[in-house]
Order: sequence, then structure tokens, then C-alpha cells
Amino acid sequence: MTTTLNSFETAGASNLEQAITEAITEARTTCDLNGSDSAGCAVAWDIVEELQAEKSHQHQTKQNKTSLDNYCDRHPASVECLIYDV
Repeated sequence: MTTTLNSFETAGASNLEQAITEAITEARTTCDLNGSDSAGCAVAWDIVEELQAEKSHQHQTKQNKTSLDNYCDRHPASVECLIYDV
């Protein structure tokens, strides 16, 4: 297997779907060459699973933000977004 998880970890959110597609193709190729019971096949599918989990995690994170959180991301210096230590 020539592709590793490290090569996909640098993919941004916009490239994550492409990385998943490439990992699936790589996993299928690895399993065809080495057999479905090989260690390389298992590792290749583990990579696919990790990438899909990351995509799911990023999707959850985006949904948990409130409108105030979104506003503060765009305008961090506004009065509503300032945080004071008491």
C-alpha cells in the first residue's frame, strides 16, 4: 500500500470528500492485490473509516454553533463577544 493516513491528514475540509474517495479506491486496489484477509487490506479500510469519522466530526462541530457563535467568529472585537475575567 503506497498511500498512508498521513497523506490524507493534511487534506482540508474541502478536500476531505476527495480524500475519502481516493482512500476507498486505494483500499479496493490493495485488497484486490493482497487479498481481503491481508493486513494491508485491513489497514487501508481503517484509513477510510478514520477519514469518514473525521468528516462526521467536522459536520457535527459546524451544527453545534449558535447564531451568536457565528457572529462572534465574524466580529470577534464586538461588545457582545468580549469575555471578561472576574
